[in-house]
Formats: sequence, C-alpha cells, structure tokens
Amino acid sequence: MVKPDLAPSVARFYGETVDEGTRLRSSADGRLELERTKELLRRFLPPAPARVLDVGGATGIHAEWLVEDGYEVDLVDPIPRHVEQASAICRATVGDARALDAADDTYDAVLLLGPLYHLPEASDRLQALAEARRTVKPGGLIAAAAINRYASLFEHVTYAHLHKERIQASIAKILSTAVHQGPGFTLAYFHRADELAGELRESGLRDVQVLGIEGPAWSLLKAVEQQPGDSPTVDLVDSVATAARMAEPYPELLAASSHLLAVGKVAS
Repeated sequence: MVKPDLAPSVARFYGETVDEGTRLRSSADGRLELERTKELLRRFLPPAPARVLDVGGATGIHAEWLVEDGYEVDLVDPIPRHVEQASAICRATVGDARALDAADDTYDAVLLLGPLYHLPEASDRLQALAEARRTVKPGGLIAAAAINRYASLFEHVTYAHLHKERIQASIAKILSTAVHQGPGFTLAYFHRADELAGELRESGLRDVQVLGIEGPAWSLLKAVEQQPGDSPTVDLVDSVATAARMAEPYPELLAASSHLLAVGKVAS
C-alpha cells in the first residue's frame, strides 16, 4: 500500500476539523448535494449487484446508500479516521487515488467524488483518473465530482460579506488561478465544466457528460438558511432541485452550480 501523499492542510482539515458526512446532512445545500449526487449516479450506474470502488469515499456517506441499493462497495480514503468510520459500512482501506492497490479490470464503476478537489496539479488529477480507468472493467463507468470554479463567488454572496475587500481578494484569486489555499477551507482546485470534461477525455474515456449537481439556484437555499431562525421551505427545496433537473440540457448553466459531476465510460 502506498502511503497517501497529502498536503498538510488537507490532512488537518479532514483529519481534525470537519466530518464530510455531517456536512452533507446538516445544511440545506449539503443535503441537496447529497440527494442530487444520488439521483445522478443512480441514472448512470450499472445495475446492482455491480462492484463499485469509492475512491476518496470519506466516512462512507455514499457507500452507505450504495450498499443499501445492493452494490458491492470497496472504499479507499487517505484519512485514517474516515476509513475507521467507513469500515462499519463496507470494506475500507487507507490509500491514495493516484496509486490504488486494486487490480486491473476489477470494478464495474469507480467513483472519484472528492479526490479531484484536492489535487491542484493537472498531472496528479490525470494520474488519479488513469488509476480509476485501470481498475474499471471494459465498458465500465467512471464518475468524478469537482467544485465549480465560480462556486465561491455565489457562496459568499449568501454570507452577505462580499463587500469586504479581504473576501473579494480571496475570491478573485480563486477565479484567476483556480486554486484556494488559505483559511476557511483547505487546499482545493476549482474546475470549469469544459476543463473537467477535457480531463476525462484525455484519460481515454468516451461518452463524457458533465452535469450540475445542485443546479443554478442552490445559493438561494444557502441564503435563506443564513437568516437567523429561518430555514428553506419544502416548496423552495423542491423548486431548487427541479431547477437543477431543468438546467441539465443547457451547458451554459453549469457555471452556476456549486459542484459538477462528470461521467464517462471505458471502451468495451
């Protein structure tokens, strides 16, 4: 097993600061991200009981529903405490997305729902995709998530502090360099939709599609939730999810989604 080569800020953030499963269950936009990711993956995944490798699967937030759906799931994550928690759900091991222990042509689908966020070097992202492609069977599916390049712009409007010059400078740096490295989050890379699709195609995948996970109206949920004592209504949540579905045929709306999901297949 290759010891994961993590940036210190990434190791601290996920090893000591946040719980990814809690994030996706505790906020309105987090729950939207989780439910839409499930919705989209169910659309593309081969039928259960297919074998799925969840790379960067954190505490097993996605492995849990995949197992419930009847899939055989293995999980790999670089954070030991994530692996310890995920082991209650499926087979889980510590590992690096760029050097997987899995044998060639082993899985029907490989998920990369986190690793590309934290690999600012294109060569590392392509290596992670190459490893996914190596371990998936001919005709198999690879699904990779990314943070949208413009997500921080929309998000910080919801906090109503975009008027602060320090915040403006931080976001302007992300918009110009695609990289975040500073307080409040961790080392992260922010993709454009066309760039994400290009990386999957460069990795040899075909039938590549990119979809907006939360869609163009997700920040409305977050803005409402920031108001003291307020929470989004069921009708608002449903409307935002409907907007995400209606936006799917229109690639120009991808720029407004918080996260992107790219899917592609290995040639048979």
